[in-house]
Amino acid sequence: MSVPPPMPQPVPPTMPSSPQVIVEAVPNFSEGRRVEVVDAIADAIQAPGVHLLDRSSDWDHNRSVLTVAGAPEAVMEGLFRAVRAAALLINLFEHRGAHPRLGAADVVPLAPIQGITLAECAALATALGRRIGEELGLPVYLYEAAATRPERRNLTDVRRGEFERLVQEIHLPGRAPDFGPAQVGPAGAVVVGARPFLIAYNIYLRTTDVGIAKAIAKAIRESSGGLPAVKAIGLLVNGRAQVSINLVDFTRTPLHVVMDAVTELAAQAGTAVERSELIGLIPQDAMLQAAAHYLKLPGFNRLRVVENAVQAAGSE
Repeated sequence: MSVPPPMPQPVPPTMPSSPQVIVEAVPNFSEGRRVEVVDAIADAIQAPGVHLLDRSSDWDHNRSVLTVAGAPEAVMEGLFRAVRAAALLINLFEHRGAHPRLGAADVVPLAPIQGITLAECAALATALGRRIGEELGLPVYLYEAAATRPERRNLTDVRRGEFERLVQEIHLPGRAPDFGPAQVGPAGAVVVGARPFLIAYNIYLRTTDVGIAKAIAKAIRESSGGLPAVKAIGLLVNGRAQVSINLVDFTRTPLHVVMDAVTELAAQAGTAVERSELIGLIPQDAMLQAAAHYLKLPGFNRLRVVENAVQAAGSE
C-alpha cells in the first residue's frame, strides 16, 4: 500500500519590509595634519552599524570631515565616540588653521536620508548634544533645525569670534551653552544640529591674492545679498586663493550657477578659476543638473540616465 504524498503546507504571505531608516552625519574635526589623530577619530566613529562613506583632510584648513550613515541609534553612538576621541586628542589652545572653529569636534550636523524627517533628526541632535554635555562635560550649542534660539540657527553666528572669543565670553548670558558647563577647556565647544543635505564645495583661483577670494565670497553669499542658500568665505589654501562654499540647498541655487558666478567675478578681477573640489559627498541630481547645463541639454530628465531608468523600471 503506497503512502500518499504529504499535503503541501501553506506558504505564509510575504510581508512587505518596512523602509529602512537612514540618517547621515558629516562631523567636522579641528585636525587635518596629524594623520594618527584623524585615524583614531575615524576608528572611533565606526561603531557597529555605522558606515564611513568618506574622509577628507586639509592641511591649511587643519580640519577633517567624515561622512557616515546608518541607522539612527548606531550613528548617534558613533558620533559620541568620535567626539570623545577628538576631545581627548585635540587641544584648541594649540590649534591653528585657516577654517573657523569653535571646538575639537567643531560641528556635528545630522541630515535625513531615508525614512526620517528633519524634525526627527533635530530631536536626535538634541539628545546627542545633551549626552555630550552631561557625559563629556563639554559646552554644546544646538543650531539649524535643532536651535533653541533664533539667533543660533546660523552656524556662522554661533561660531562668531571662534574659540578664542568663546573663552572670554562663555560666561555671558548670550553665550550660555544649551548643554554642558559654561566654561571652555582645551576641547572647546561642540555645535550639534540638523539640516538638509549640504554640498561643501571649494573653488581655487589662479592667484595668491586672498583679497580677491574674499571679495568673491562676499558677492555670492546670501547674507551679503548674493545667491540664495549660499555661504562662502575667502581663504588662502595650498598657495592659492580659495572660495570656500557651503551650498545649503542646491534646488534653490544649483552648483553650476555658483561656478558660473565665481568664474565671471574672477575674470572681472583679472584672474580665473583653476580647479574645484568637493568635500564629502554630493547628491546625484546636483551633478546631473551641472552636466545638463554645461552640455546644453534643456529639460534634461534624470531618467535619461540608463542606470536610473533601469532602476525605475525594476521598481514598478
